[in-house]
Amino acid sequence: MLSAPAAPPRPSGGAGGDDTGDLGEFGYEQQLHRSLGKFASFAAGFSFVSILTTIFQLFGLGFGFAGPAFFWTWPVVFVGQFMVALNFAELAARYPISGAIYQWSRRMGGEIVGWFAGWFMILAQMVTASAAAIALQVVLPNVWSGFQIIGEDSTLTSASGAANAVLLGSVLLVLTTFINSIGVNWMSRINNIGVTCEIIGVIAVIGMFFTHAQRGPQVVFDTGTAGASPGYGWAWIVSGLMAAYVMVGFGSAGELAEETRNPRRVAPRTIRLALSVSALGGGLMIIGALMAAPSLTDGRLATEGLPYVLSSILSSPWGTLLLVDVAIAVFVCTLAIQTAASRLVFSMARDGRLPASHLLSKVNTRTGTPIAPSVLIGVVCIGILAVNVGNSAIFATLSSVCIILIYLAYLMVTVPLLLRRLKGWPHGGPQVDADGRKLFSLGRFGLPVNILAVGYGALMVVNLSWPRAEIFDPSGDYPLLRWAAPVTVAAVVALGIACFPRGRTTPNPVTIGA
Repeated sequence: MLSAPAAPPRPSGGAGGDDTGDLGEFGYEQQLHRSLGKFASFAAGFSFVSILTTIFQLFGLGFGFAGPAFFWTWPVVFVGQFMVALNFAELAARYPISGAIYQWSRRMGGEIVGWFAGWFMILAQMVTASAAAIALQVVLPNVWSGFQIIGEDSTLTSASGAANAVLLGSVLLVLTTFINSIGVNWMSRINNIGVTCEIIGVIAVIGMFFTHAQRGPQVVFDTGTAGASPGYGWAWIVSGLMAAYVMVGFGSAGELAEETRNPRRVAPRTIRLALSVSALGGGLMIIGALMAAPSLTDGRLATEGLPYVLSSILSSPWGTLLLVDVAIAVFVCTLAIQTAASRLVFSMARDGRLPASHLLSKVNTRTGTPIAPSVLIGVVCIGILAVNVGNSAIFATLSSVCIILIYLAYLMVTVPLLLRRLKGWPHGGPQVDADGRKLFSLGRFGLPVNILAVGYGALMVVNLSWPRAEIFDPSGDYPLLRWAAPVTVAAVVALGIACFPRGRTTPNPVTIGA
């Protein structure tokens, strides 16, 4: 039976000095530079989701399975993820510590639960960063043919395209590693500029789609020709994987809590805002693309996705400019994911929970950043990219499976939190910051929202893991890949058991009460 962690320390909120003292109440020193404001916190979550990158990549996946009506999976996934985000926001207000998923889960469920949540999330973020970096191959050769350095075929699944994708992605990861190493201020400035460009790009794309509409918004009720067997409902459920792949990473504001001013107030707000803005912009992009597509039946929308629509309505200079904006979105998306992953590694290493923790927990006093975790993640991501050269199908499958690990990590927060709520969490009545303002709280809605978050997360893990050949082995060349999800999760758990730090105690153990 799960025992209860002690109530969190009294919040002290406020500005820089108070934030430092607040962190000290959890047993940690202020080593990272606390300089991020509200927009930078929002940008961290928004750029991780990066709708301009992910919808650009994945639109065809959803449309190909369920036709225009796949749009309705978008609001369904948003509502489910928003239930998760509300729980995260409540925890972010009470535990403003780097390594958010790890820290929240261990304080709700204990050290073992917390360690495995962090383990799942680290591996998932590494693969996700690689998947984001490889998207440059979809964009840059279309901007200028000179970016196709290896061979002539830029198709991601071709031999030359796969090799060139690894080259471009590796260069990107070297750049993001360098930026993450020289200081959070540089990372923040670059990310803020990139997110501003992405938001402008999203607005421009939506505007172009709606001003070039060839059909009305009622197109979202068209089921197309998909789903004849075993039925449209099944096809529609599969199409929801597109939205599930996109709407993750909104909790990155929590990962940067120790570098954010007044994180108890800022992080909960930006977690909710990053997801909500992404959902609104993404939903309008999907509707606009369906309205502006030259054809819904020629098969090109399913195979080419948004580039097909954009190329049909944009002249060459404007189309090239938009592709540059997408490349910027890919850049900041990769940067944000690597930043979040490095802070998670740092947080776990600071507690002595990882191999080489002494090295991974060091913070450069001049830059205020944990350089070793950033370098480690960059190197591992480049290694993961190399898989695409040998077999692009395995890389695509690996990218799909890593999303399951993210949802499992989320469940390792929401399930223990639900058990804590049943025992009266949060304890001690309303909590306030140093200025006397109440912290974000779900109040009496906490229990039903938490139940919905757990139910949604469990259903989505099943949906993501289902052994579908269409997702895991679309070419039919590797039948065993359809079982990649359960096999990979089992392998990750087994490796995690082998790596679990037995016999080592954390310098900041979670206090377990009755």
